[in-house]
Amino acid sequence: MALDDNQLGSFLRTRREKVDAASAGVVDTTRRRVTGLRREELALLAGVSPSYYIRIEQGRDRNPSREILEALARALRLDDAERAYLWSLATPPLAPVDSRAVPAHTVRPGVLHLLERWVDLPAFVVGPNRDVLAGTALAARVNPAWSPGHNLIEFTFLDPRAPQVYPDWDDISRQAVAGLRATAAARTAELAPFVASMRERSETFRALWDSHDVYARVMGDKRLRVDGIGILTLSFETFALAGHEGHVLYVYFPQPGSDDDEALRTLV
Repeated sequence: MALDDNQLGSFLRTRREKVDAASAGVVDTTRRRVTGLRREELALLAGVSPSYYIRIEQGRDRNPSREILEALARALRLDDAERAYLWSLATPPLAPVDSRAVPAHTVRPGVLHLLERWVDLPAFVVGPNRDVLAGTALAARVNPAWSPGHNLIEFTFLDPRAPQVYPDWDDISRQAVAGLRATAAARTAELAPFVASMRERSETFRALWDSHDVYARVMGDKRLRVDGIGILTLSFETFALAGHEGHVLYVYFPQPGSDDDEALRTLV
């Protein structure tokens, strides 16, 4: 099963279905039988003809102008991550990445050296499909999914330990899929087999993927349940590693002087 062939249209449809018509300024004296905005209403709010918008949503025009995209983004009240995703769908890369030149599972020696020196931090590198390619020993101690050979998406949806490790599993699962979708916009062909596999193996993943939510969280906090410690709250930052491989470095850390800081020290 391949990814949706009309991702631009599907994304626009799911976004307009989430917009509250009344708050968007649509006056409707009839009894609404649809959720969100109708196609014609979105077209009116964006200042485009209904027939042209329908062409876009149906996939008959896949490269609308910058002005049209910006008007639709404003009407749909897209956030920064959703706007970036919309642009990526409408403006595909000029040249595809040569997959033969991508060492998908090879982390640069310099990065490996850094991970070896970070003995007091949970840190790891993932590929575009969230395979864990390398990590610190402490990362594997904090979360079994943060060790090489694991995949963050597969662990979240297919491993029975995940709800135990993640007290906030519902939020983490939604964010994981929305983040993967954001990555897939620029690497569709590369990620299509993995997404198709996950759709087959997990009904929850399939439902979240089909919601077309987009999430680009580059920092934040995460709660984890660690054996012998209990609930550990760690902040994190992400760093996109230069190069065409699409590798991302995750670094987790406690707030200085906190109980979490002391608990992490005992793990070290």
